[in-house]
Amino acid sequence: MRKDKEKAIEMRRSGKSYAEIFALLKIPKSTLSDWFANSDWSHDLKQRLSKSAQVEHTIRLRELNKLRGVNLKQAYVEAREEARIEFETLKYNPLFIAGVMLYWGEGDKLTNYSTKITNTDPHLIRLYVFFLEKVCRIPKEKIRGHILIYPDLNEETCRLYWASRAHIDLSRFTKCTVIQGKRTIRPLAYGVCMIGISSTYFKVKMLEWLKLLPTELMNRSYYESISEQVDMA
Repeated sequence: MRKDKEKAIEMRRSGKSYAEIFALLKIPKSTLSDWFANSDWSHDLKQRLSKSAQVEHTIRLRELNKLRGVNLKQAYVEAREEARIEFETLKYNPLFIAGVMLYWGEGDKLTNYSTKITNTDPHLIRLYVFFLEKVCRIPKEKIRGHILIYPDLNEETCRLYWASRAHIDLSRFTKCTVIQGKRTIRPLAYGVCMIGISSTYFKVKMLEWLKLLPTELMNRSYYESISEQVDMA
């Protein structure tokens, strides 16, 4: 019997994995598998090692998820705090008010990461993009567009239309989604446009603004402070 095989058997019986044996003896795993394939004791050991590896992997995943969860939780606390600080500066800005109110009425409330609105009005879409760029300082390359169309509409025509109306590059638009089935509403010449960004941090900020702005707009002191600013001017 080969000396390295004797050593491999000795190591395997001591509980070493194929990877550990290969690291020390440089015997290919395929050769080790051939040697131990018909050995019941090796098969039982393989199952024990596999279960042990699964447990270790699960523990590592739990620790990583726990750490990730702590970091994310802190990030969202910071996002809400940042939103509150920015709100005090932005709450008199007409574009800020318009953007948040647009999102309140037309925005996605279901997902945790997407801050998008859906509409057929190109002026509304452009205003929301303008709000993202000028007030929220979102880089243009982060703003994405998507279009819903019926089968009889030309995809490229619709993409070009919404790209020009939204004032964002055509490459920022994903492939159109074709709505199947018979139309139940009046024809839409260029489909339905969705514009937004994918960022949980920004979504947390937007939701915080949605809590703050309606209350502020119904607060008498808000308008008194505006009057004071006008008088001072």
